Amino acid sequence: MKTRSLIIIAAIILTSCNNKTDEADAFGNFEATEVIVSAETSGKILKFDLNEGSETDKESEIALIDTTLFHLQKSEINASMMSVRTRISTINAQNEILNQQIANLNVNINRIEKMLKDDAATQKQYDDLTGQVAVLQKQIAANNTQKTSIAAELSVYESKKATLNEQVTRSSVKSPIKGIIIEKYSEAGELTAAGKPLAKIADLSLMKLKVYVSGAQLGGIKIGQECTVRVDDGEKDYASFTGTITYISGKAEFTPKIIQTKEERVTLVYAVTIDVKNDGTMKSGMPGEAIF
Repeated sequence: MKTRSLIIIAAIILTSCNNKTDEADAFGNFEATEVIVSAETSGKILKFDLNEGSETDKESEIALIDTTLFHLQKSEINASMMSVRTRISTINAQNEILNQQIANLNVNINRIEKMLKDDAATQKQYDDLTGQVAVLQKQIAANNTQKTSIAAELSVYESKKATLNEQVTRSSVKSPIKGIIIEKYSEAGELTAAGKPLAKIADLSLMKLKVYVSGAQLGGIKIGQECTVRVDDGEKDYASFTGTITYISGKAEFTPKIIQTKEERVTLVYAVTIDVKNDGTMKSGMPGEAIF
């Protein structure tokens, strides 16, 4: 009888130890990295085929906004630039004529120089020809100044064209992360405006369990430390995962309202974030617990 009692006591002690080992150190809820994707241009949504629950890759197109006005403005700018380039061609043609006139005058100047040596020409004839060359050279310089002004005008058009090209690029709305569309705020065919939200995308591949620990527990945890994360699996079982502590609050705060008892609500705690790779089991908002 005494032996049987000892066995029962030992079993109770062992069970108590096992239960203590299985007890969680902290509780909280899972959160996912969520990004709200907004339109960067205004216009009609031409394409928005993805639905809530659809997966999307990083930098993949999720929506397309009408770019007709941008392309029409680009066509107008291209026409203006062509007109400006025509002015440059006209100036170049004028300069060629002036250079030819200078060349002809230089031939006559050479003749006059030889005739001056023989006293067959006057100094006035020589000065008149060299004066005409100087005037033509100044006209060429003036024309080249116009070319500089036209080049600056072309630069302005190029800048406007680059702005339109950027707006066309931004009309293709792309996902900043790889994730799942959890909310859609617009549909194809609707009008949107710059800054208006189109969809919310969540990265569910890596979940964050935010738990709260007491000051007494802080000494046993540190950033980068691995721990066990559990979620409910049926009524009594748990599914366990390996998590990594990525954040420990440096400031105490009151226990969040999810703690029900008044005694626990007045306790000061510290927020701790644990990153857990998700195999599809964990959902945003799901409760979880951590064992350090």
